[in-house]
Amino acid sequence: MLAGKTVLLCVSGSIAAYKIAYLASALKKLKADVHVLMTRNATNFINPITFETLTGNKCLVDTFDRNFEFSVEHVSLAKAADVVLVAPASANVIAKLAHGLADDMLTTTVLACTCRKIISPAMNTRMFENPITQDNLKICEHYGMEVISPASGYLACGDTGAGKMPEPEVLLQYILKEVQYEKDLKGKKILVTAGPTREAIDPVRYITNHSTGKMGYAIAKTAALRGAEVTLVSGPAEVEPPMFVNFVPVVTAKDMFEAVTGRSDEMDAVIKAAAVADYRPKFVNTEKTKKKDGDMAIELERTDDILKWLGEHKKDSQFLCGFSMETEHMLENSRAKLKKKNLDMIVANNLKVAGAGFGTDTNVVTMIRENRETELPIMSKEEVAGAILDEIFEIKR
Repeated sequence: MLAGKTVLLCVSGSIAAYKIAYLASALKKLKADVHVLMTRNATNFINPITFETLTGNKCLVDTFDRNFEFSVEHVSLAKAADVVLVAPASANVIAKLAHGLADDMLTTTVLACTCRKIISPAMNTRMFENPITQDNLKICEHYGMEVISPASGYLACGDTGAGKMPEPEVLLQYILKEVQYEKDLKGKKILVTAGPTREAIDPVRYITNHSTGKMGYAIAKTAALRGAEVTLVSGPAEVEPPMFVNFVPVVTAKDMFEAVTGRSDEMDAVIKAAAVADYRPKFVNTEKTKKKDGDMAIELERTDDILKWLGEHKKDSQFLCGFSMETEHMLENSRAKLKKKNLDMIVANNLKVAGAGFGTDTNVVTMIRENRETELPIMSKEEVAGAILDEIFEIKR
């Protein structure tokens, strides 16, 4: 995933330094070339040998260490780096970065880097909230560095508040955002619907379906990592929302309809991957009753057809993609929906095919447009997401 990418991890003096060992290990598993630079104070919290063992590269601390590979090492590393993460970033290191001070290997190398720099502050709450530190962070942002907001919680010093470094999984996502994909969708606005909806029968029960949201979430995540501005409208899904998207949670089909119709106008593409509950319960007292609930009769009525509305109100500049989940006559039924709902593309799969459908980490789909059909082999849902986005924007990768 990150083969050919060079990541610099810059570790300063904080008890949170141990978390970077987990991050270094995760990056190596993704095939990145990982280099770690440490301040002298950081070595009091974790031994450089730990990083050398995990990365296979020498951990650099001393600017004047004569046992190095390159002739001017801090410049060579700076040229090679695709992204720099300073984490944990102490108040002292943040102040140096803000004002261009370079008095050790870490700050000297970062100052020489022209790639994207990410800073993850980690310190006592009072130090973080100090106006001087806040001003220094604003200066760093002014010079193009990205600052990750610290988490709030119980700190090693015994205080509770902001200043806690996020977990390695969060830091990894910031790195992936920068280097995993080319930013070929930068400037595009994409709306994705995902997950199931729920229609209440009573305060306890509801009508829904088996959608987990995995496919829609994969599309939203991949689009965001490729630089798009993504809005994700989702029912109660079983997976965590991806980072770096505008997340809009909904429950009912009516909620989703209102959220989508209120946002669709400004989008370059709308991708409806949600599996909406097609019916809502209607309480009646007639002989047409389809279900009995005690003394209350329930009749089912159709919910709003979101995809049909989008097709009727589609702009000339917009691309509208729907999903079709079938158990038989997949291609015929999907082609009919493409035309009937005025779609630009429909992604069809058969729920009876192994590796496709709800709850799986893979999918088997056919992308259908008016003038062509592309059948994909079994792939991970993130790979399918990439292929769908390529097809929508006709990107040759």
